[in-house]
Amino acid sequence: MARSVRRRLWRESADRSRLQAGEANRVRSVLGRAAWEGLLAGLVGAAAMTVTEKVEQRLTGRPDSYVPALTLGRLLGMPDARSEPSRLLNLSMHVGQGALVGIWRAAMAEGGLRGPVASTAFTGFRLLNDQTLENLTGSGAPPASWPRMELVVDVLHKAVYGFTTGLVADRLAARRGPGAGALHAAMRPGRRSDVGPPSPAAVGRG
Repeated sequence: MARSVRRRLWRESADRSRLQAGEANRVRSVLGRAAWEGLLAGLVGAAAMTVTEKVEQRLTGRPDSYVPALTLGRLLGMPDARSEPSRLLNLSMHVGQGALVGIWRAAMAEGGLRGPVASTAFTGFRLLNDQTLENLTGSGAPPASWPRMELVVDVLHKAVYGFTTGLVADRLAARRGPGAGALHAAMRPGRRSDVGPPSPAAVGRG
């Protein structure tokens, strides 16, 4: 009797270990996909933002901003006189930041955070990323101190980036189903606080 109980407990423990290992592998796989899909989505978003910026500049006569180049130069410890006029640094910061931040949006989409609400929140994250780096280095000032029209223009361009990146990330993630968070919500539809998470087996191994 005691031996059969020990054997059953050992099997249950082994099953739990296998499920936990499978879930860890699933999460690593999800994050790996989010990395490359996010880079792709972010690059598309950065390209869309660049196009709208060029159109807006033609209409308004606004000159190019070299704040991205100055920010990157200061992060790298370069003299302002070298970094601020650099088109290469400006483009590197503009495109590189857009690509890297896109990874966060892809991770959101993988978890089931998709659609306009998710892209609106992500646009805020993109603005926060910009302003944190610019204010940290002193190359920018808090948005509350900007002329209102400059603030509106910047938010609109970041919204183009945020929603374009979100559209691409959502399309890529949707090929694999709704995502773990959406599966959790679907267990008991409606605004509820008493629903436990789905099992690793229900979520799948990605």
